[in-house]
Amino acid sequence: MTEETLHEKQKKSFFRAEVLRGNISEYREALLTMPTGFSRWSQIQENQTKIKNYFKASDADWENWRWQMKNRITNTDVLKELLAIDETDLEDVIKTGSKYRWAISPYYLSLIDPAVKHDPVKMQCVPSINEYLDHDGYEDPMAEEYTSPVPAVTRRYADRLIVKVTNQCAMYCRHCQRRRAIGERDLATPRVELEEALEYISRNREVRDVLLTGGDGFMVDNKTIAWLLAELEAIPHVEIKRFGTRTPVTMPQRIDDELCRILSEHLPLYVNTHFNHPQEVTPRAREACFKLARTGVNLGNQTVLLKGVNNDPFVIRKLNQDLLKIMVKPYYIFHAKAVRGTAHFRTKVEEGIEIMEKLRGYTSGLAVPTFVVNAPLGRGKTPMLPEYLVSSGKDYIMIRTWENKIVRYEN
Repeated sequence: MTEETLHEKQKKSFFRAEVLRGNISEYREALLTMPTGFSRWSQIQENQTKIKNYFKASDADWENWRWQMKNRITNTDVLKELLAIDETDLEDVIKTGSKYRWAISPYYLSLIDPAVKHDPVKMQCVPSINEYLDHDGYEDPMAEEYTSPVPAVTRRYADRLIVKVTNQCAMYCRHCQRRRAIGERDLATPRVELEEALEYISRNREVRDVLLTGGDGFMVDNKTIAWLLAELEAIPHVEIKRFGTRTPVTMPQRIDDELCRILSEHLPLYVNTHFNHPQEVTPRAREACFKLARTGVNLGNQTVLLKGVNNDPFVIRKLNQDLLKIMVKPYYIFHAKAVRGTAHFRTKVEEGIEIMEKLRGYTSGLAVPTFVVNAPLGRGKTPMLPEYLVSSGKDYIMIRTWENKIVRYEN
């Protein structure tokens, strides 16, 4: 058998490149009409100007996260002025708001495309009548009350736990897993309960990883954040600290210089945020994430699979690629939990597995998170994966590649 010439090898390489190009041609076509925070930025800025004019706010006000919190949209009169919404939908908001609290930061409201009725940002922040009508599911599907050895702590795993530092968020997601904790008032966890949590961590030497969340871990003041990080660092067996926060998405102004300075003094530190759609990945969100990255913080993202928002392989692929562009590593895709009031967001698990099929091999491994189902009653995250092992023999296995080719692999 004669050895192939360089020309013949190149010819096969060009053919292979054409096959690969064909594998993503449908995706590249879909990108032409997919809204993103970058493609819509000029319209978003127009929305921001309208909102600033309504509140008589300066640019400095807009960039102040405390102004953003003070001026969250929480009633339908303001919502009607700032967003094209019909009377029927307004009545639905009022009815649902009587049952479930809602609040939208001015920044996050500006991301909505008012011309799109089922805008993916709007679906996440404006109450729907589906919430009011849903009587299935559970208030606490993770049974957190049974995994809370002290009031502020949730512990589901052997070597790590959660400390809930507040019930407050910049925006109350309509799919929130802890909506039962979002009452009429925003409450920071009392200092005595935080001290009790720290004492519990100190006594349990197997705990090496502590996640500060809520609510939103960045919704407490900088002084409290600095104190908590210093106290955790003083516990010898605590190796890493983490924050759960959606502020880079919903209120990037929160990522101020003082916060970044504090975080930089307490490495190693990990921040997991919560982008769900490419429309949320804006130049302003990039600025916030770059600031965090420059402090030495490691950034990850936890997406929730939401029907009508992102249960589309191309939307998730674009989201994850855009996240890498702003220094955020896709970490998890969560199957939506059975939280009462959120049934309209839930998908089949098979949809998540299909999305994973359309990620592996079709984009960078860095853009491929883990798809997980949270086992009921706080039994932990369970990965859901496409099956690539077809069969096995004594010294070999048969595997399925990302292109659905069955090949023999010597074992």
